[in-house]
Amino acid sequence: MFGKLVPVPSGAVIPERDIGKRPILNCINLGVTFGGLKAVDDFNLMIGRTEIAGLIGPNGAGKTTVFNLLTKVYQPTHGTILLDGQDTHNMTTAQVNRAGIARTFQNIRLFAKMSVLDNVLVAMHSKTKSSLFDAIFHTPRARREDKQCLARAEELLRLVDLWEERYEYASSLPYGKQRRLEIARALALDLSLLLLDEPAAGMNEQETQELLEIVRKLKQMNTTILLIEHDMKFVMNICERIYVLDYGRVIADGTPKEISSNQAVIDAYLGLAEDE
Repeated sequence: MFGKLVPVPSGAVIPERDIGKRPILNCINLGVTFGGLKAVDDFNLMIGRTEIAGLIGPNGAGKTTVFNLLTKVYQPTHGTILLDGQDTHNMTTAQVNRAGIARTFQNIRLFAKMSVLDNVLVAMHSKTKSSLFDAIFHTPRARREDKQCLARAEELLRLVDLWEERYEYASSLPYGKQRRLEIARALALDLSLLLLDEPAAGMNEQETQELLEIVRKLKQMNTTILLIEHDMKFVMNICERIYVLDYGRVIADGTPKEISSNQAVIDAYLGLAEDE
């Protein structure tokens, strides 16, 4: 199911199929300090162009802080983030979104009183080139872009199995479907890297399985994903490489098999996760 992982000159490891291609994400000695507390310290991570990687660890380990650094909710105190080879230093959240990072959140953030379809369409506005004039007078360019956006929205909603619900309010969807809508909206940004923050949190077994199938579809489409998740079965089934964070530092990284047998990881996290 997983491709072979091979080392690169920097010392990182990526899937063999991505050798010779520029990594989508490269974090080098990344860190952030809040009032003298090192929330994340010396964080190094490289993700190949077609890789699905996981970031796991106990509550408070710094996982969401890493996502906030990648999306520039926080500016790093030190270190470098390269997104598809581009240094994101001093970029804003909007700028890294345009550069290719899209994200879902632990707490669902949808436009509750907008339709499922409009939730996806609104995410595409930053990518369209029509002006206010085009919109007011419904010019050929505006009509062409509207048609393209609708076709893309249909494609994405069919991908997450929500096309039949396209005219329903987002707030009326069951929890699992709201999660899937959030993923569709993120994909609408024509991303390079999708960040999933605990996508299976709060889901029942059936909803988790449905989500797993969607992520597998994305894998087949060579979508690059970094996910945070506490459901170890989910992580082990979908991630090719897993990074384990504890007290803001990576204590281990490797394949699912390597991580599941790593004693330091078992002591710090996996034993706790099994008890929860």
